[in-house]
Amino acid sequence: MTQISARFAPIRFHWVRHGPTHAKSMVGWSDLPADLSDTKALARLSAHLPDAPVISSTLSRATATADAIIGPRLRLPHDPDLREIHFGDWELQRFADVTDQALIRRYWEEPGSTAPPNGESWNTVCARVNGAVERLLGRPDIPASDIIIVAHFGVILTQVQRALGISAYAAFSHKIDNLSVTEITYDGSWQAGQINHTP
Repeated sequence: MTQISARFAPIRFHWVRHGPTHAKSMVGWSDLPADLSDTKALARLSAHLPDAPVISSTLSRATATADAIIGPRLRLPHDPDLREIHFGDWELQRFADVTDQALIRRYWEEPGSTAPPNGESWNTVCARVNGAVERLLGRPDIPASDIIIVAHFGVILTQVQRALGISAYAAFSHKIDNLSVTEITYDGSWQAGQINHTP
């Protein structure tokens, strides 16, 4: 864990899930666009969020959502480590269409070291996202006690799991809606505030 100076503790992360893609399959690293036609919802979201730096994953559904709510906020460079789960050969498939049903059931029911063919395990995703968050904690050039991160369902759940100290399977029981905000605070330990709040 990166050591943070007292000036950065506590720091509150406002995790925003990107706008909807309307896809009914597993969308990980595929760069599907977000539907950002609900301008009133975006305005409510922007008004709810603090005046804080904004960072997003490199996928366009996250970058476009971040741009839509940025207002006068500081925009930080996109971070590829904030991308969604890499589903590998399962990308854009529906659960029922995956050939190896035993493997995909194990992936979702016992998340951990099991990975899709050519994709990422849950443990790998957690390590990737945790690394991105810890780099933010250690940046002295971010003049704020709040950071807004526009990311993805799986990414946000990695932080819910860490803050609540629960299993990955329990973390997956949490709903994370598009354009919702989940607050996670670090003040020497991780704590969860509101989860899946829709302004």
